[in-house]
Amino acid sequence: MGEFGRAHGLNGEVRLKSYTAAPLDIASYGPLTTADGRALALAEVRPAPGASADMLIARVQGVSGRTAAEALNRLAIYVPRARLGTPDDNDEVFTTDLIGASAVDATGTVVAMVVAVPNYGGGDLLELRPAAGGATALLPFTKAFVPDLDVPAKRITVALPEDFFEAPGPKPADDPG
Repeated sequence: MGEFGRAHGLNGEVRLKSYTAAPLDIASYGPLTTADGRALALAEVRPAPGASADMLIARVQGVSGRTAAEALNRLAIYVPRARLGTPDDNDEVFTTDLIGASAVDATGTVVAMVVAVPNYGGGDLLELRPAAGGATALLPFTKAFVPDLDVPAKRITVALPEDFFEAPGPKPADDPG
């Protein structure tokens, strides 16, 4: 749902990057959890100064000073999947629903499994573990590479390049002449 950043001021406020469609809605989900199972409740959120609409200033219940706010830095917060409901649009999907999905080719052969859905700033990616074993690889989560989703069946159709799971070969030696 979001990730805390650096402390803001001296009174326990902290910057919060919201991953919700409407950034301020992050406060409406009730208690949020951390990866280690702690529950945190947002007492108040407001837009942070600047041009980034998804950056907020948050007050967390029980966090009253700068030191406590600094302890939240880089802490991701989550909401249980059951509280999310269903997506509003047929073209929308909760990325958590893709994890564990079988990835099949156009013939229906299972070629991989989705193990994560990272986003490093350039759009969502699917981290795929090949069915034959080996290292995972990242596939852009676009219609060109993922033409069909069957979320209830946990099955996606992928259009993989032929050498998608092949390890990169050695780099050619520089030719000085």
